[in-house]
Amino acid sequence: MKGKILNKQDIVDKRVVSIIANELGAKNWQVEALYKLFSDDATVPFIARYRKEATGGLDEVAIEQARKRFVDFEELSKRRLYILKSLVDRGLLTEELRGSIENSLTLSELEDIFLPFKPKRRTRAIIAKEKGLASLAELVFTQERDVELNAAASEYVSEEKGVFNIHEALEGASDIIAEIISEDIDTRKQLRDLFLKYAILSSSLIKKNKEKGDKFKDYFDWSEKASNIPSHRVLAIFRGENEGILRIKIRPDQKIAERLLVEKYLKKSCSYKEYLVNALVDSYSRLIAPSLENELCAELKLRADNEAVRVFAQNLRELLMAAPLGGKNILAIDPGIRTGCKVVALNERGDLLDNTVIYPDRKADEAESVIRSFIGKYSSQAIAIGNGTYGRETEEFVRGLKVAGIDIVLVNESGASIYSASGVAREEFPDYDITVRGAVSIGRRLMDPLAELVKIDPKSIGVGQYQHDVDQGLLKDGLDSVVMSCVNAVGVELNTASKELLTYVSGLGSKLATNIVEYRKINGKFSSRKELLKVPRLGVKAYEQAAGFIRVSESENPLDKSAVHPESYKVVEQMANDKACSVKDLLLTSELRNNIELENYITDVVGLPTLKDIMEELAKPGRDPRDKFVPFSFSNSVNTLTDLKEGMILPGIVTNVTNFGAFIDVGVHQDGLIHISQLADKYVEDPNDIVKVQQHVRVRIMKVDYTRKRISLSMKL
Repeated sequence: MKGKILNKQDIVDKRVVSIIANELGAKNWQVEALYKLFSDDATVPFIARYRKEATGGLDEVAIEQARKRFVDFEELSKRRLYILKSLVDRGLLTEELRGSIENSLTLSELEDIFLPFKPKRRTRAIIAKEKGLASLAELVFTQERDVELNAAASEYVSEEKGVFNIHEALEGASDIIAEIISEDIDTRKQLRDLFLKYAILSSSLIKKNKEKGDKFKDYFDWSEKASNIPSHRVLAIFRGENEGILRIKIRPDQKIAERLLVEKYLKKSCSYKEYLVNALVDSYSRLIAPSLENELCAELKLRADNEAVRVFAQNLRELLMAAPLGGKNILAIDPGIRTGCKVVALNERGDLLDNTVIYPDRKADEAESVIRSFIGKYSSQAIAIGNGTYGRETEEFVRGLKVAGIDIVLVNESGASIYSASGVAREEFPDYDITVRGAVSIGRRLMDPLAELVKIDPKSIGVGQYQHDVDQGLLKDGLDSVVMSCVNAVGVELNTASKELLTYVSGLGSKLATNIVEYRKINGKFSSRKELLKVPRLGVKAYEQAAGFIRVSESENPLDKSAVHPESYKVVEQMANDKACSVKDLLLTSELRNNIELENYITDVVGLPTLKDIMEELAKPGRDPRDKFVPFSFSNSVNTLTDLKEGMILPGIVTNVTNFGAFIDVGVHQDGLIHISQLADKYVEDPNDIVKVQQHVRVRIMKVDYTRKRISLSMKL
């Protein structure tokens, strides 16, 4: 994340620090340290990995949460400055008002303060004031004198001012009273709390659109407490409203709200009680309730968006961190019926060696000959088959060839078509059509899912719900953070990484990634991490952020192949000197490492957390945190929906996890759903506690709706 997070004047306000610290369960000094690091352009992965002493060991989740909250306060600061300028420009700012504005720490509090001074169109109250009715409104509203209402109003009747009778005078005064109440900070706070705790979200059908709104029929007559409604239901109902199918309302019981206002404003001795009650009801119904309803609507949407992005991000992380097969020669097949199956041969680096087309359905002997020929010619060690249309049939054909010693794997091809038609793919394979590019992508996904999937917009990978309904900026920020986290957790080989993969390395970004690739083309392979500093526009700061996550396997310095940061090389070299050995010896000999007293190397800069990380890295330099690859295959007894029967026990792969359950691919081109209640023989609060995307599971077929293509599954075997 680039740029300053907050204005310096705001971070001095210890309340901001305290709020974030309280939310994180951290100390104030830890939050202050994070602010300083972010202000110095440090990234979340860099801080989490290499600045543990500074933050007291805060993990990546907490650091990312703090980053987002810093951004929230930055936005609040910008709004505060805008309001102050607006008031200064109009000569309305008093010292008392300035103090209230500068002390506000939530957007709703800030907007409540600004509301009476906010430039607005000519309201009914403004018009009434222009007619000279403000003093009548004050007389009636304060209830200081128990006046006779009509007599008091008669004094304000004036044809010259446009008040032609007593009724118009009282009506105008009521409009002024209604606006005064609606702009009262304490009143809005009380009613806002009422909305937050007791509002009911209800939806109903807009009858003229019934026929085109069948997918929303569950919400044609729906009501639920707004504070409890799950995020996926909020997004579904809001989508129905946006498509003109549903009408929604989010309000508490009106009588409770009105009673609150009556108790707050009405004096028991008042003789014109009915008039004031009507003004209070008008204030609530016409001014306060719609405003707070919009506020709550925005709050529910934000809450739902955040939860949807969280679930999406969690699924994306599991997919990106799926076990890689590794550098092996791959035969990849993109299945097709009419146009045939595109076959490509890739070497262990993922380079395209050859391609052709086969037609297993109508030229089986020829297809078999081609596959066997490619395997022999290019020493293929595994076969990757796209899991889209005709995927299972292609898999069945290939398995029938009984080629010994070769793994045959169905690969999730979601987003492959988007990659195939993208500028990235055209740049990489300018002389090949999209079918070849798609097959290459399928093969590379098997070798290294992370390296290939970073080339695709995360939204297109297919592991989220309602991604088109949530705030797109929020979604992009959340998903980009996950991709960056995964890329840096695994580490990147500098001499083979694509521009897209390098883009997500801490401190780099698109421009520097491009420069690195261009430098590599002109100068050949990098011989060390330090050579990065020769890349145009890559300065000391970017190098500091990126170096620890870069691997240079060809380097003479063995530490360049590890996650030990260059700033700690001297520490390792000192350890080696003290043991009278080389750094390479330290990496190879556990006895040497086990005899090192870490306390001897603690300095003002390097603490025990960093030293422990160094020792772990020396034991397994450049280790990949991902699981080892385990081959998976679907049941041979099912290929289509009609093959499924209730009671069947089948292997499956988790494709998506939601708050209400998980979707499972059992190999019939239609995912089934395990409802949260069927995930385990115990109560499950969060499906992620039981299953993850890409997990291999066994499921039981509970019910199949062949018409609607719905499969109900259970993990209660």
